[in-house]
Amino acid sequence: VPLPREVEFLRACVSALNNEAYFWHEYDLMALDLATLEMRRLYTMPTGFDVSMINVTADGKYVCASISEDMSDRFPVDLLRGYVGFRETWEAKPLSRVMRVAVAGNSADVVWEEHYWVGHVNTSPTEPDLLTFCHEGPWHLVDNRIWGLDMSNGKVWPLRPREEEGETVGHEYWHADGVHISYHGHKPNGHKFFGQMRYDGSEQQEYAFPFVTGHIHSNDFELIVGDGGKVVRLWQWNGNGFANPKALCQHRSSMHIQQTHVHPRFSPDGSYVLFTSDVSGYGNLYRVAVPAVDTLPDVVD
Repeated sequence: VPLPREVEFLRACVSALNNEAYFWHEYDLMALDLATLEMRRLYTMPTGFDVSMINVTADGKYVCASISEDMSDRFPVDLLRGYVGFRETWEAKPLSRVMRVAVAGNSADVVWEEHYWVGHVNTSPTEPDLLTFCHEGPWHLVDNRIWGLDMSNGKVWPLRPREEEGETVGHEYWHADGVHISYHGHKPNGHKFFGQMRYDGSEQQEYAFPFVTGHIHSNDFELIVGDGGKVVRLWQWNGNGFANPKALCQHRSSMHIQQTHVHPRFSPDGSYVLFTSDVSGYGNLYRVAVPAVDTLPDVVD
């Protein structure tokens, strides 16, 4: 599908401070006032680039995004529907930029640039200058998956470097404190693990996690949600590790395309899990209350 593509609500983000949503519309990064529904253009992407996910900074002043050279004129690319061109894009090492776009609409700065496929720009929810991004591609082949970036000085550093050949790490995300990140992965011998560390790489902790994880999220290191298998599942920290998963609900999503990946996440207060499902035939957002975990049934895959 050649550029420009469909409206990219998949990669939209919201600023509670500004009461605005931000999303791609063709080449334009747009702001939508959630009270008045008025829209305005913040930034126009250069011709020859493709979009990735976006996130707003903790102070609400900037929207951060990664853009990379469009490869669809060299080989077939349809990453949202079947990862078509995924490995080829990684191998091509496209020019990628991490952009910082002012919500006021008066500036757009390149805060990082390199010839490697960059994606998953995640801003800290509490520290306005901090974000993580990833080197996109096959997890076992990228030079390093998770990277930190301090936008105040342009410093970039690797996080959770590979400890042995063939080890994979990914699905990184920020905790609610905006200081710690979590991730999961596995070693070549099949050992699976779940971990956390500070944004500077200190305070690393990892524990055995021999479960079907899928995509994961948590507000801290106490209760984890994932979408592996047919049910949304929860893991509770027990002081020494994580207990066996409990079933929160069935999601019944086909997950045939990126827009219908379940991607569960907790509400800010942890009382709900929100997730996507196309159980009705169309991708919708669902919300389910989180009861006491010990009242839930065990997961049976």
